[in-house]
Amino acid sequence: MIRLHFLVEGSTEQTFVNEMLKPELSRLNIDACLVKTGRKRGKVHKGGITSYLKLKNDLRHWLKQDKHQEARFTTMIDFYALPNDFPGYDESRRQTGSKRRIDILEQHFRLDIGDIRFIPYIQQHEFEALLFTEPTQFVVAYPERENEIQQLVAVRSQFLSPEDINENQAPSKRIQAIFPDYAKFKPTVGPLVAMEIGLTKIRAENPHFDEWLTKLEQLA
Repeated sequence: MIRLHFLVEGSTEQTFVNEMLKPELSRLNIDACLVKTGRKRGKVHKGGITSYLKLKNDLRHWLKQDKHQEARFTTMIDFYALPNDFPGYDESRRQTGSKRRIDILEQHFRLDIGDIRFIPYIQQHEFEALLFTEPTQFVVAYPERENEIQQLVAVRSQFLSPEDINENQAPSKRIQAIFPDYAKFKPTVGPLVAMEIGLTKIRAENPHFDEWLTKLEQLA
């Protein structure tokens, strides 16, 4: 059985992987294991990506912890607010289009880690972009808030793909502008809305996410 380690940025992504990706991968005989970025005295703690060096050290730690041939490693981190010490950062800034920039960052990331078992993934632009796949599903967390939900629908209509909702105003900030308490409850609300949308629809409208998940499925 392939053992796939996910290095994720926070509690929201952790729940999303556990609730949505892990069951799907399990059907392919892939065992998904999770750890959030940031270790202190051997324990994982919150904090997200504050520097590339911190992320690199975390990842190298887990690569050393599981050296078996069946072990694989991947990340789920945000493009939004990525630290400027990230490999390929300057080159990526010279590109037009977030997808091209992310491709360059992932290429440099993979080369810098230098382990064939590693599959880098940087979310375009952050996890909350996926929730704009079908904003009407926010009703599961915000019943009787139709006017506010329609504001999210209006945001979605401005972009070809949810992944195009850009970093000038992050997807999470757009949600918080309409539902201020999302900031407090996003580890619960975010995955809940994603589950209502469903993985099939999320993959259909978010090509970079789908590309990553396809790579993971091909490990089987």
